[in-house]
Amino acid sequence: MIHKKPAIPLTNKKFSFFIPLSMVFLCFLFFGFFGCGLPQTPTSLNDIISKGEITVITRNTPHCYYLYSGHPIGFEFDLAKAFADFLGVQLKVKVVKNDSDLIPALKSGKGAFIAASMPLSPENKKDVLFSTEYMEIRQNIIVHRDNQSVHWAEDLSGKAVHVRRGTSYQNQLEKLKEQGINLSIILHDDLPIEELIRRVVDREIEVTIANSNAAMLNRLYYPQTFIAGPITDKKNVAWAVNPGAKKLLEVMNSFFEAIKGNGTFNEIYDRYYAEAVAFNFDGLNHYHKAIRTKLPTYSGIIKHAANKHDIDWILIAAQMYQESKFDPQARSHAGAYGLMQLIRPTAKALGVKDILNPEENIHAGVKHLKNLNEFFKKADGPDRLFISLAAYNVGRGHILDAQDIARKKGLDPYKWSSLAMTLPLLSQEKYYSKSRYGYCRGTEPVNYIKQIIVYYDILKRKVKGYSASIIRSRKA
Repeated sequence: MIHKKPAIPLTNKKFSFFIPLSMVFLCFLFFGFFGCGLPQTPTSLNDIISKGEITVITRNTPHCYYLYSGHPIGFEFDLAKAFADFLGVQLKVKVVKNDSDLIPALKSGKGAFIAASMPLSPENKKDVLFSTEYMEIRQNIIVHRDNQSVHWAEDLSGKAVHVRRGTSYQNQLEKLKEQGINLSIILHDDLPIEELIRRVVDREIEVTIANSNAAMLNRLYYPQTFIAGPITDKKNVAWAVNPGAKKLLEVMNSFFEAIKGNGTFNEIYDRYYAEAVAFNFDGLNHYHKAIRTKLPTYSGIIKHAANKHDIDWILIAAQMYQESKFDPQARSHAGAYGLMQLIRPTAKALGVKDILNPEENIHAGVKHLKNLNEFFKKADGPDRLFISLAAYNVGRGHILDAQDIARKKGLDPYKWSSLAMTLPLLSQEKYYSKSRYGYCRGTEPVNYIKQIIVYYDILKRKVKGYSASIIRSRKA
């Protein structure tokens, strides 16, 4: 799968014709022996730059790579896409079925590098070269939050532990058995870790094993998940290349140094893991409950307003929960009212007569967000959306000040990653004293965006048949 430009069709009915089977056979012999004319996956740095594309080998998991409404996402994918952009080439994705397939796929030339949260291990180092490390993980026991009997590896004795066949989880459990822990390993074919965690939460099974990063992500969607003790030591994860690809590895390490220095790595990491690390059971459990009990009351109004202004209704619902917890009578100390927390001057400008009326409040809030999105039209894609949401939170004046600071620091003022760094500076006198709109609690909009992203991601997974649109006009 390629991610940048649409692929050129391989067939053209206008010029289709019949090729004799004998000629196909002769062509096969020719190309098979001489290798001429067949497209090859570029794996060396020179070939990658020359051909203008690089292929990453990864897994189809929430923390690596998956498609949502036709759009590729995932922590490893976003990192790989940033690396492709760093090289100035297109990114292609090669998905393998199991962890054990990653290195063989690399060695057979199916891709240039592996990006799949692969741990550095003595076994793996025999076959590949590893990049700079970028994350620590360990394998943890996963049980229901109410389970008080399983905390550590020795507690697995007498338990049935469910894992996917052919994974590092299976290998580690077999080592525990060799060490004398009397556990049963129940193997499943083609069952992703998120499904095993769901079964734990629904009490269909008692125990599974998951890497800490995957466990934290899934805990956002299944708050009853309890991440118990580890069954492995901490391991660093990194990307991998073939032993002969030393030039590619050098550029790859330069890339990691660059994105860790300019904030890009933290931006991508926070996009997936910030809220997962700062997990709040009571807060997320309340949100899951509110989705069931309160959201249905307003979902019809939200959908109508979102459709009218060409905005993703699930985004509005996530923002609304962040603003008011779905309370139509909510009032803030700053003088904001209702479900969308409008201040009276904004509500009046938008023609609102009763600021606490749910329908008026929702329609005005959505219109206000759309106006901000049009105002910040020099930004693009998710950056435009996040900047618009931040302006909804603290006002567009403070966003303009943050953009000015970004320019002075040599940062792109139309990137949210830049403003996430400069907005907090507006709480410091040496910055706000020189800004047009003055003091701002700049960390507030940064946290505001993070929370909305989490609520949005949780809700979109709960809505069957959901197709994302966000603010479609942002591409205009």
